[in-house]
Amino acid sequence: MSRAIYLLSPVPKEGTIALPMIDFRITAKSIDFSHIDTLMFTSKQAVVTADKIDPSWKNYPCIAIGSATKKQIEELGGKVIYHPGSFYGEVLSQDIAEFFRDRKLLYLRPKEISFDSKGFLEKEGITLQEQTIYETFCIKYSPDRKPSKDAVIIFTSPSTIHCFLKSFEWDESYMAVVIGRSTKVHLPKNAVYTIADTPLISSCIEKAKEILLTSNSK
Repeated sequence: MSRAIYLLSPVPKEGTIALPMIDFRITAKSIDFSHIDTLMFTSKQAVVTADKIDPSWKNYPCIAIGSATKKQIEELGGKVIYHPGSFYGEVLSQDIAEFFRDRKLLYLRPKEISFDSKGFLEKEGITLQEQTIYETFCIKYSPDRKPSKDAVIIFTSPSTIHCFLKSFEWDESYMAVVIGRSTKVHLPKNAVYTIADTPLISSCIEKAKEILLTSNSK
C-alpha cells in the first residue's frame, strides 16, 4: 500500500488527507485600541479573528510573525512594518526591544502561547499590552480514524501535536513533517521527523512529497 500524507491543519490542501486537529472560538467582543499605536500578530488566525471582531485594526501598523501572518494581514488590507524571517521567541523579542522601544504595542493573541513575549519584553523595559481574542480546542476522533501505517503526518503547530496525541497513540512507522523548530520540540521522543524548509504549509507539503518520492525510489 502506498504511503499517505495527512495534513492536520484546519484548511484542507490538494494532495493530502485532511485530518484537522484544532478548531477556533472567538473569546472577545471588542478590541481596546485606546492606548496603543502598533499591533503584533503571531498567527493568521489572530488576524482573521481581529477582522471579525473589529475591522478598524487595519488602521494600525502591524508586526507580523511568520510569512502566512504577513500575507493574511496584507490580504485583509493591513500594513506590515516589521516581518522577521522566523519566529524564535527570545530572538524575536530582542528585535522588538531594539526597533520598537518607543512604540505602544498591543499583542492580539490566542489563549495559549508557546513563548511569554510580554514577560521577556518587560525585562527589557518595554510594556507589551496583550488581549486574548480567541482560543483553540481539540477535535476528538475515534480510533478508526487513526492514520495508516507508514503515514507522513504534517504538524503545523504545537497544538496539532497535542490534539493528535489526545486521540491517537504514536506509531513508530510514522514520519512527521513539522513547520518549524518550536513545533518540533512537542513531538514524542521516539518520533522520526523532518522540518520544512520554510514555515509555510505549502513547504510542509513539498517536504512530505519529497519523502514519498525518496521512499518509492528505494
